[in-house]
Amino acid sequence: VQLQASGGGLVQAGGSLRLSCEVSESIRAINYMAWYRQAPGSQNELVARINIIGSTEYADSVKDRFTISRDNAKNTVYLQMNSLKPEDSGVYYCNAHRSLADFWGPGTQVTVSS
Repeated sequence: VQLQASGGGLVQAGGSLRLSCEVSESIRAINYMAWYRQAPGSQNELVARINIIGSTEYADSVKDRFTISRDNAKNTVYLQMNSLKPEDSGVYYCNAHRSLADFWGPGTQVTVSS
């Protein structure tokens, strides 16, 4: 499984970005798709996750601001990020969890200026 994230960039606080993760295979059989982020000097943290039936979960820090969604027809997962804060800055990684395996793509940088 190959993943390609895109959509990162530089945005002012309060702005929005939408990240996309294109998957090389059908995502219909992937148990979980998720977005993680890593800020400098910090551990990789789970931002949002969506399962095979569309149920979602979010880190407390992004609830009510971020929305994860999946388009099975396009084999793509999205992360809509609104009301961005400087602490949302970091490298965002797309993750696919299928059976007992995890797959990662190269990250996309998100920088939120104050």
